[in-house]
Amino acid sequence: MRTTTRAVAAAAAVALALTLAACGGSDGPADAADAPLVSTDATQKAATVLDTPFDKPDMILTDTHGTKYDLVKETAGRPTLLFFGYTHCPDVCPTTMSDIAIAKSKLPKAEQAALTVVFVSTDPERDTPSRLGAWLGAMDPSFVGLTGDFATIQAGARSLGIAVEKPVKEKDGSITVTHGAEVMAYSPKDDKAHALYMSGTTSQQFAADLPKIIQGRTP
Repeated sequence: MRTTTRAVAAAAAVALALTLAACGGSDGPADAADAPLVSTDATQKAATVLDTPFDKPDMILTDTHGTKYDLVKETAGRPTLLFFGYTHCPDVCPTTMSDIAIAKSKLPKAEQAALTVVFVSTDPERDTPSRLGAWLGAMDPSFVGLTGDFATIQAGARSLGIAVEKPVKEKDGSITVTHGAEVMAYSPKDDKAHALYMSGTTSQQFAADLPKIIQGRTP
């Protein structure tokens, strides 16, 4: 896997690097104009607090049961983590989802039930509902896996400043899937993302912040 960075304009015109994961091939920098505006926190907390909160993407996709899933309606009023990735990813995606699963397992049962974790495939041709269900089920059966029309997925990611590129089949038969590695955290109070987490956030860091997210507080 190789990574690149893209500039992110902060309120004070300070740049912050966001990870862009490309598994299986080369990748290019994302457009800085599409990136989320963020605060630069000198304490270096795990969460990056967004200057401008983001709405949930207006996406109707297919879940692991083969049922249509309206992201905005299904997660309304619920604390939600949203991540774009794919099941054939060798590192970032399974690590991120596993760390979230571990962190969630440490919460009280009531908080576990309140939290919704959504994984949207950036490789929908290979990520069928059944494959998504098996892959996510090995981490946490409650995780929501979504697949469907690539254009819809790409537009939803880009509305958050997350780069997602159409999978490319290489000459050797391998497939390169380029996607941003940010986890967006949505508050149950206004259904907006007030923070994001970069690739490399640990299960301990997620565990420390999840109670705040569930309560609708800024981590």
